[in-house]
Amino acid sequence: MSISPNSQYSLCFALSLLGIFNSLIFSEATTLELIHRDSPLSPVYDPSLTHAHRLRNALHHSLDRVNSFKHANRTKTPLQTYGGIYFMKYSIGTPPFEVVGIADTGSDLIWTQCRPCIRCYKQTPPIFDPSKSKSYHTLPCKSSFCSSRYVESPGCSKGTCQYYYDYFDNSHTAGNLATETITIGNENPVTSSKTVFGCAHDSVGTFPSFASGLIGLGRGKLSLLSQLGIRKLSYCLTPSIGNTSKIVLGEDAVVSGAEVVRTPLATDSSKYRITLETLSVGKKRIEFENVMEGNMAVDSGTTFTFLPPALYNGLVAALDKTIRYPRVVDPHGVLKHCYDIGEPEKIIFPIITAHFKGGDVKLKPINTFFWVTDRVVCLSMFPSEVGFFGNIAQLNFWVGYDLEASTVSFKPADCTS
Repeated sequence: MSISPNSQYSLCFALSLLGIFNSLIFSEATTLELIHRDSPLSPVYDPSLTHAHRLRNALHHSLDRVNSFKHANRTKTPLQTYGGIYFMKYSIGTPPFEVVGIADTGSDLIWTQCRPCIRCYKQTPPIFDPSKSKSYHTLPCKSSFCSSRYVESPGCSKGTCQYYYDYFDNSHTAGNLATETITIGNENPVTSSKTVFGCAHDSVGTFPSFASGLIGLGRGKLSLLSQLGIRKLSYCLTPSIGNTSKIVLGEDAVVSGAEVVRTPLATDSSKYRITLETLSVGKKRIEFENVMEGNMAVDSGTTFTFLPPALYNGLVAALDKTIRYPRVVDPHGVLKHCYDIGEPEKIIFPIITAHFKGGDVKLKPINTFFWVTDRVVCLSMFPSEVGFFGNIAQLNFWVGYDLEASTVSFKPADCTS
């Protein structure tokens, strides 16, 4: 099976959810558009960035996310400053006030900057003023959500619950925990009242100016999914920035069919973690011992795939025996394991199979290799103590999350259609 650098896939999926929710309880599936980070439609599109710049940015954000999970047992929150990979427009308050949040599959709390700003990072969109909203109410300190079970470092001031999140790059956000009416969609909008969120009056650090805050899409009680009663979602990420990807939310957002592979979510984790037992290169299965339950986070917010070091070393050793081209250094200094192909149209890449608990997922070359020049191709995987199944590995798959059945499903697809 061959791939060409002319059909290069994405670097990272900073996406914009621009769709319409059809029902508050999502009894039926609702499809939304996802816009690629490097598309001219993206709010962070920068035409001056070169291929090398985008590659370095993708690695930087991926490493930030891996490091945040690696140290998640520390006092600082396991979030990266740029959050997840989706840009989401929604409205908050009565009357509705539009804000832009960075959706994060690795966190739960919804927060946005609010006036008055004690300290606010510079944001391009207008800042929400809760004093002008008829539906804004702070949560009392006695609220069940004012607990370390739900928010980091909960506090109390004059009877009002406060939150504080500290990030690994020393950025932070703090403010009042409150409830508000959230409206999603412009046509046939859906309104959710008394949604718990963080009204940030003190947010300092490297937060991007185009965003008002973050939107948690994790599995916890304060996430947007939990508060809107969404128990199933799926998405299909296209390899081309010329096509929009799709995300489906609701009870009918089920990935089904003969080719579906289902693997259980780890029960002792609040993240979307599954168990990778080993890999195969062609028919050669890599010996991999000491498999830990939930050793891989399925994360659309991480570009590359990160493997346990022993498994990564076995993979590259097997590839070197199969790919008969000279090893070279990535000219951009980003990726670790590269080959000088010479004539791309002649290369036939081996199929790498991911053996998950419950089934096997065959990864195509587009999921495992990355063209860095017209003749140099590199493995889009890294060794790491913390495992991530990144978005390159998920391209051209329907990936489904069933929070009731506690499973993740994979089905091969043409996401451009």
